[in-house]
Amino acid sequence: MWMQRTAVIWIIYTMTDSVLMVGMATFAEQFPSFILSPAGGITADRYNRYRVLMVTQVTSALQAVLLTLAYHYGFHSLWIILSLSALLGIANAFDIPARQSMVNEIVKNNEDLPSAITMNSSLNNLTRLIGPALAGLVLAHYGATICFLSNAISFIAVILCLSLMHYPHHSPGKDRKNVWSEFREGWNYTKKQTEINHTLLLAALISLLVSTYNTLQPFFAKNIFQGDASTYGYITAATGLGALISTLYIASQKGTERLKKDPLQ
Repeated sequence: MWMQRTAVIWIIYTMTDSVLMVGMATFAEQFPSFILSPAGGITADRYNRYRVLMVTQVTSALQAVLLTLAYHYGFHSLWIILSLSALLGIANAFDIPARQSMVNEIVKNNEDLPSAITMNSSLNNLTRLIGPALAGLVLAHYGATICFLSNAISFIAVILCLSLMHYPHHSPGKDRKNVWSEFREGWNYTKKQTEINHTLLLAALISLLVSTYNTLQPFFAKNIFQGDASTYGYITAATGLGALISTLYIASQKGTERLKKDPLQ
């Protein structure tokens, strides 16, 4: 997925030479997730999360296949790429709440839950390191089609792994209220919990004012450093490297705190 995202951003910038259109590509993928995430959370609560996850993964796989075919056969339309990015954003809106909430069900021992969450974050950040760097090399030597095709093929392994896993039986609550009532309850609960609303506010500010630096990365790679797709891949990978180091450091701190509490553990 990181290979595909890197390739999409680089293609759009080389096609348009516009940082604005790079921002539009990111917007096309992220905005549907922002709008539909509450619906995704309600869906994860009301329906079988395993089935929701299978549907979202199949949808993401279909998006990757369509993107591969469109680019391979010469349909290099900006709007086709943006539309398929929006489709991926819709799938992610339902995928992420279901997948993240299932961690609590898969990990039976609550004491192991922080380690499981840290491991999941570490793997995600590791892919943020490897994916863009690999995509840069592939883009420079073989083209974007291979990046898109690699992502499409990878879903075979993803769906196979999901089908082999055994999930605890999920029983949605029978007392179902109106969707808007449930949303208001969640909103009110979030406002009352100081730690939660402060964390959400911090995440919102970082996303609004800090995370947008990735829109400028292709501009710096091509115009400032006079580089190619490999340069862009390495710059993007550096972000993943920093995130990976931070995650491993936080994990080590948790391990140190646990050791202090129980030296014999």
